[in-house]
Amino acid sequence: MSDVTAVENLVKKHQELKKEIAKVIVGQEQVIEQILLSIYTGGHSLLIGVPGLAKTLMVNTIAQTLGLDFKRIQFTPDLMPSDILGSEVLDKDRNFKFIMGPVFGNIILADEINRTPPKTQAALLEAMQERAVTIAGKQHKLNKPYFVLATQNPIEQEGTYPLPEAQLDRFMFAIELKYPSIAEEIQVVKSTTTDDEVEIKTLFNAEEIIEVQHLVRRIPIADNVVDYTVRLVHSTRPGMEGSSDYVNNYVDWGAGPRASQNLVLAAKAHAAIHGKFSPDIEDVKAVAVGILRHRILKNYKAEAEGITEEKIISELL
Repeated sequence: MSDVTAVENLVKKHQELKKEIAKVIVGQEQVIEQILLSIYTGGHSLLIGVPGLAKTLMVNTIAQTLGLDFKRIQFTPDLMPSDILGSEVLDKDRNFKFIMGPVFGNIILADEINRTPPKTQAALLEAMQERAVTIAGKQHKLNKPYFVLATQNPIEQEGTYPLPEAQLDRFMFAIELKYPSIAEEIQVVKSTTTDDEVEIKTLFNAEEIIEVQHLVRRIPIADNVVDYTVRLVHSTRPGMEGSSDYVNNYVDWGAGPRASQNLVLAAKAHAAIHGKFSPDIEDVKAVAVGILRHRILKNYKAEAEGITEEKIISELL
């Protein structure tokens, strides 16, 4: 099958996918699109939102429609690395046997990742980066495709361990979930307080998703779009040659090269799901906020003046 046909198929499949997910999840189209973009490119996502916005249900529904193995890990302060990775135990013949932990799945929902100490966070981050885990000096490969969707609750900061900047950088998207509108909430209440069961169709399988990831990487991109992307990421860094006064005033640290790579991949996927065979600058702009939001570190001045990361990004765009 040619890449042109493959892109046309992806557009059709993507629309069907959104319809299936909408049977369970009301609204949140942008959030769902960003999660799907990260899946089409093989990236991980961080979902930031207050409790009760159906983050778990959303990830579970997406996993069902994609035909992937879904595992949920509830992070708590006493969770140990072996609780998520697995451990070696002695069997009845006194041989060591490896028991896989919940990290061995296709879609891993790391619920409230900021509730667990850095040691356990780091264990999950090795799995995200290397797509493998090391137990007792032996490396175990994880299933492909492999995605971590982590959730973070922004309001209860007591007893939490915020993810360090270097670890945040491993996430392709940081996606903010907002409250539903009144009309959406009415729809949610009506659909969740009856006895009706919703049937969800599976539209993909693991092999097809891996094929989509290869397709996205094969999509050509013009030099001027790459140039724009790198300059955009460069403009987030204070104290560099050509940095704007705005960034020098309000930003402590800007985004690193991983942001440029992720922007190009996400722009390719964004172009593909909209039936384009090569991304343009508009595609880069469409994914910029989700990819740069968690990679820009504001300073105290920005905090004091109530300037958000989103405002800084829109200034740069």
